[in-house]
Amino acid sequence: MDRYSKITEKNPREIVLLKAFPCVWGKCLFCDYIDDNSQNEEEMNKTNFEVLENITGEFGVLEVINSGSCFEIPKKTLEKIREIVLEKNIKTLWFESHWCYKNRLEEMKEFFKGIEVKFKIGVETFDNEFRNGYLNKCANFKTYEDVRKYFNSPCLLVGMKGQTKEMIKRDIEIVENYFERGTINVFVNNTTPVKRDEELVKWYCETFKYLDDNPNIEVLYNNTDFGVGD
Repeated sequence: MDRYSKITEKNPREIVLLKAFPCVWGKCLFCDYIDDNSQNEEEMNKTNFEVLENITGEFGVLEVINSGSCFEIPKKTLEKIREIVLEKNIKTLWFESHWCYKNRLEEMKEFFKGIEVKFKIGVETFDNEFRNGYLNKCANFKTYEDVRKYFNSPCLLVGMKGQTKEMIKRDIEIVENYFERGTINVFVNNTTPVKRDEELVKWYCETFKYLDDNPNIEVLYNNTDFGVGD
């Protein structure tokens, strides 16, 4: 499992994949990443501290991800992150969070006071029925404006059976026009019942190839394109 990487093309930064307590929701139909979660706090901190030793601060930006939300990262690990970002003069810190923590984001910003803290959110799609009715995301916002009040960068999933071209077009239009950053994950089959739609993926790759050159949108064609994961 690779847990540290440097992203040197779009939005240069260091990125770490840490271990954390179980995801607060943990019932998304498409997700098996939660297998990386743990209840052994001592073991998690040991692993995380070893990963964090790699951080150099060379880009002034650090992204911290885990198989869930940043609020599930052990307290001692968060304290270590704070120590390192101050020591390495890191100016911007990116975290991920589930929608249900939206009213606690300011707590994390206060914990890292003096550092610019920004948040990603796994929206998957802005189509409410597909997101909650099928994917079981439990992210009950109604519009992109609701998301934009709290989060800086939505993450989309494209290429799943049941999605439509119209749905994907609308999702990408929203991210392009209304958010400072965005991530598009092309769905890769995993252990869940959700399946990749090869024709839809081919259409996406042909239609939205130009996004590869958009400095504000990162496209992951494979789960490990950021250099972390397995």
